[in-house]
This record gives sequence, C-alpha cells and structure tokens, in this order.
Amino acid sequence: MASKSLPSLRWGILGTGWVSTRFAADIIVSHPSAPVQHLITALGTSSQTRGEQFLSSLSSASSLDPIKPKIYTDYSSVYTDPEIDIVYIGTPHSYHKEQCLAAIAAGKHVLCEKPFTINAAEAEEVISAAKAKGVYIMEAVWTRFFPLVLDLKKMLHEDKIIGDIHRLTCDFSLQKDMDALPPTHRYKDVNLGGGALLDIGVYPLMWSNLILDGKVGVEASHPEVKATMVVLGGVDYEDVIVMKYPKTNRIGILTASLRARRREEFLRVEGGKGVITVSGPGCSVPRKLKIQVDGEEEREVEYENEGAGFYFEADAVAKDILEAKKESAIVPLEESVRMMRVMDDIRKQGGVEYPQDK
Repeated sequence: MASKSLPSLRWGILGTGWVSTRFAADIIVSHPSAPVQHLITALGTSSQTRGEQFLSSLSSASSLDPIKPKIYTDYSSVYTDPEIDIVYIGTPHSYHKEQCLAAIAAGKHVLCEKPFTINAAEAEEVISAAKAKGVYIMEAVWTRFFPLVLDLKKMLHEDKIIGDIHRLTCDFSLQKDMDALPPTHRYKDVNLGGGALLDIGVYPLMWSNLILDGKVGVEASHPEVKATMVVLGGVDYEDVIVMKYPKTNRIGILTASLRARRREEFLRVEGGKGVITVSGPGCSVPRKLKIQVDGEEEREVEYENEGAGFYFEADAVAKDILEAKKESAIVPLEESVRMMRVMDDIRKQGGVEYPQDK
C-alpha cells in the first residue's frame, strides 16, 4: 500500500472496458516512486452490474480501502462529486469531447484516453475550455511515459548511438475476425470513430514523431504525409502511411491493421552507424530493445513493468498537478492537436469521414 504520508489524488473512472480496467488496476499498485497515493473514489458506468464486476476485479487491491469507490450509473454524478480531483475517460472515442467538456465545466482535471477526440476541431474546443477553466488536461498516450521510451529517445537524440537517423518502419496489427463483429462494435461503427487509425494507428504515428522528429507540440516539425486505406463499411481496416520529415531528411513507413497477425518486433530504426529494434506484446507495450551498432557486439535491454504500465503516466500527471501545471511537457496539448490534424489528413486521403467531421 502507498504510504499514508503521501498526498492523495482522487480519481473518478469513466467506463468499464479493457483500458479502464487495466488503468485502474495499475494505479493502485504500490510502487516506491509514486508521488501520490492514487485513490479510486468513484466509477461511472452504464449499469450497476458492470460497475460491480469492475470493482470485483480490483477487490484484492488494499489501497481501495478505506475509501470504497462509489458506483454511478450516470456520468454527471462523477463530474459533480466533490470527492473527485481528476476524471479518467476510458470510453469509446466519440464520447471523449462531450465527457471532457462536462468534466472541465465541473472544475475537474482530466486524463482522456487516446485518441483525444475524433478530429482536430474537437480537440481545439476541449483545450480552449480547459484553459478557460484553469484545469489540467492531458491525452493519455501512456506509452510515451515508459522508461524504455524515455531511454530510447535519449539514445537516439542525445547520445546518437546509431548516428544520424535515416528511416523507420513500424507496425501495429490486431488479428480480429471483423466479419464476425456486429456493425455496432466500436471497431466497425463509424458513429463511434471506428477503424484502425484512431484506435491503433495512433501508436505508429507516435513512434514516428518521437524518433524521426524528436520534438513535440509547438517545437515539432510538420511532416509530409501520404496515406492509403482499405475502407469497408465506412471505416478503415488497413492503413499504410508514409511520413517524410523534410527538415531532417528522414522517412517512416507506418502500417496498422485490424485483420493482420501482429509481430513481436514492431519497430525498426535505421541510422548511419547501426540499427535499433523494439519488440513487445504490442506496439503500445514495448518491452525490449535490440541495439546493433557498427563495430560493437549486439546487445539487448529488457524492461519489466509492474502491471501493464499505466501507472507511469498516472504518476506523471499527479506530479504535474502537485506542481500546479496545467499540461504535460511529454504530451503537451499542442501535440495532441497536431496529431489530430495529421490523422484528419490521413483520413481525408484514405476516404474515411465521421459524422463529427460534417
């Protein structure tokens, strides 16, 4: 259990799907580096039964006591609960904008799952509201906070262990039986922001920017983007994206699929003096670096996380809030808007339009 001498950050969780369940389980794991005691104060869910099942999965976590999370079957009660400091939004993409705005209006800090919103216009509206209200808000690009990612960034851009970076390839695939899924499933429903890009394609885009640019937000350069998609039923099943960074003469080939088998090694970075590859259970969960530098013996570095690794971002958010910051330096608000603009462009080229775009 986290030390009682630590300050507390009281969370309201929206949604009971996979990502909310994993996030909640991770933040109540005790670890010595935690800047706060994370407390799950309330849960917003579509039904009492789902809420009880969600909490049952966390019942072994002693840090839930003495505060037992309240179950609300209407999200508005989460926003107005005076015992909540921050709202975590883990619902389908199409709900993010309205839920962010509602939480902000109630004066709550917000951590919203990726994609931040459906499009750039929505992202700008949410950010404008957060700034006007003076609350903290961040897009939950959890992978950016992994120690492996932070170490890799230093290796490439500060230590430059493989020299000047030339290109990368990155893939995120989930082998789903798309034909068997109902039209209302979040992968297939255009009204829910369905398709590969917003759900998983955002990760190869993250890696591309991290490696081929190295800067975020207002300091980041603007790549040239070429994209094509396999679109069925109005949503993208397969994506191929080429990112060219004219300022650095670097190029990336990115792929995402809801129908292809994933591979353990999902990222390859090539430089003038060597190659680094990254592998793990998925593009969002990197676990191992393989470093091949010319003239040196190949080496591997493995990283083990407690739980899935969501607590890295939760701890970073808590630290920012303790320091009275309104946004993250690792995932600044301008970066979220910029990436939404890139995805808007990719969808336009690929032929995917959501109701929110009209």
